[in-house]
Amino acid sequence: MEKPHWEQIGEQFVKHYYNTFDNVGRAQLASLYRESSMLTFEGDRYMNAQNITQKLTSLPFQRVVHQVSTCDCQPLLHTQPSGIVVFVSGNLIVDDSQTPIKYSQTFTLFPDPSNPDNFWVHNDMFRLNYG
Repeated sequence: MEKPHWEQIGEQFVKHYYNTFDNVGRAQLASLYRESSMLTFEGDRYMNAQNITQKLTSLPFQRVVHQVSTCDCQPLLHTQPSGIVVFVSGNLIVDDSQTPIKYSQTFTLFPDPSNPDNFWVHNDMFRLNYG
């Protein structure tokens, strides 16, 4: 059975986001955020693309690999434009560490008005999961 369109978009977004974060460069994530975007990173809030990108590029590691364990997507019904909520959980491998760190991240995505096939991040919430 084919996955719903919104689920395909959410999963493709996650692959693109983490590939850019891990391999291309965190500064390149700026194009996925807008002035109205908000990031909550470990309880600290950052508003707009510039501040979010500054936070992401200042994280204190050289290399990271996101290993996605789960990716759950839901459509935002009754909103204009229609958005997608994406919840991700997995492991981070940071620098040369052999010990993975569990994390979860939630994105709210909306289509770009000038190109509805492209989505941008309205909300981004990130937490390390200690246990």
